Amino acid sequence: MEVETIIANARAATGLEDLGDPSQLEGLPVLVKASNEEARLSERGAAMWEQSITSYLSNRMKVVDYAKQHPELLEVSIDKPTFVFGLPRTGTTMTINLLSADPARRCYRRFEALDAMPPAAPDYKSDPRYLAELAKGEMAMKYMPQIAAIHWEDADSPSEDQYAMAQSFCSQIYDSQVNIPSYREWFFGADYVPAFRFQKQILQLLQQNVGGKWTLKNPWHPLFLDALTTVYPDAELVMTHRDPVEVVGSACSLLKAVRPIYTEDMKLGEIAECLLQTFDHMIARQNAFRDKHGEQAIFDIQYAAQIADPLGTMRALYDRFGTEFTADAQAGMQAMMDYNPQNKHGKHSYTLEEFGLSAKWVRDHFKDYTDRFSIPVKDV
Repeated sequence: MEVETIIANARAATGLEDLGDPSQLEGLPVLVKASNEEARLSERGAAMWEQSITSYLSNRMKVVDYAKQHPELLEVSIDKPTFVFGLPRTGTTMTINLLSADPARRCYRRFEALDAMPPAAPDYKSDPRYLAELAKGEMAMKYMPQIAAIHWEDADSPSEDQYAMAQSFCSQIYDSQVNIPSYREWFFGADYVPAFRFQKQILQLLQQNVGGKWTLKNPWHPLFLDALTTVYPDAELVMTHRDPVEVVGSACSLLKAVRPIYTEDMKLGEIAECLLQTFDHMIARQNAFRDKHGEQAIFDIQYAAQIADPLGTMRALYDRFGTEFTADAQAGMQAMMDYNPQNKHGKHSYTLEEFGLSAKWVRDHFKDYTDRFSIPVKDV
């Protein structure tokens, strides 16, 4: 892959020229170099990977162009957005699904996360992007049901705002899908403020037709909370927690299901190394953020408590941020739970041992984390 070819193909696909702020593109050559040298892409995987990167750049160019056409939209504020994060597999999806059921909230929906411009109309069920994502979901359910059992999003489900970050090529999503340790190292040290600024522009543009209190989810935000609150100083921060023994095995299993899309030479030890290194950074950085701003700077949700009492957990969250928990919000959340029972798309099975780990090792490794947040853990 070559950066120049990717840019040329994105320009040809969109008919646009402007790539936007160059400071938001520093990760692109790093990503391409790491993909070429480290990812061990199959022939088919390489073509798909290059197309994926090109698509992110094409979507970025559409955002840049729409913002130039409608500069007034960039003057609209994003007030007190809610950001949900935490180690993956700790209940971030359940939390954002509950919050999205409140009709007063606005989430970053899957079909628009992958192709945001122009902003969708309130009645989007005939939007070609929505219909295309429906079709993709049907194909995924048919040919990759194991992934659906681990993590599933409907075409209009709230998605992860790392898809917005990916358009600035500063996103953990790349590191999850293929083995690119040099990109990971760059990512850990990157300035994330430019990526958040571009994300904010996307949200401002999407408000054109559908408003509401922005409520976003990205497990990886603990890596860059200082940058997040620089761009969104009044952000409401919510972190989910779960027994790391369950988290690590489940997260490794998800990457095990995804990476064969791009490579025929997957190494399970690399998956464990990638996630453990990332989790350690996430925990350390959110600890540092709390040490600087106080424990109350982030509202914590225990996975076990949320499973036991989802609505009670939501009431506590609303109380924490002074938001009215309306009857409409409660009714919407109950309907969402009725529609999405646990294991709806199949049961997720995995072991730590296949990744060269053990429950005792994981428990010992994350002991400081579980102790600090009083996370309920099982005997190992």
